[in-house]
Amino acid sequence: MRHYEIVFMVHPDQSEQVPAMIERYTGVITEDGGKVHRLEDWGRRHMAYPINKIHKAHYVLMNVECSQVAMDELTHNFRFNDAIIRDLILRRDESVVDISPMKAAESREDRRSGGEDRPRRSAESDDRQDDRQDNRQDDSQDDGQKAETQDEEE
Repeated sequence: MRHYEIVFMVHPDQSEQVPAMIERYTGVITEDGGKVHRLEDWGRRHMAYPINKIHKAHYVLMNVECSQVAMDELTHNFRFNDAIIRDLILRRDESVVDISPMKAAESREDRRSGGEDRPRRSAESDDRQDDRQDNRQDDSQDDGQKAETQDEEE
């Protein structure tokens, strides 16, 4: 049996069907005696360029070991499933079980932001923002004083 790395992109409107698709495709592999070494659901991501006027897609990565018959069936399923926008199948020399760079970067960002949806601002940037607001208030007060002095001169 050979080792493959598979990435497929699902139409964003069909994101809720992704778990069923993964189950179906892993079933095709395991029924033929293959193994799934790594399965990562990367979720919805912005694509590098639009495909058929679609700007986002749901990404899934699989590293599998299977026969050519199972791979042919997977390829056939990918081709005739309208929900799959693109797929890429790469033959590998050995199985890959390490965490992918995409997932590693995502987990680093989560740790950095403390698991929140939005990034934290540092205290230093808060101070800078407060200084900017103080400067704006000072400028508006200066403008008001200038207008008063101009009225007095006239």
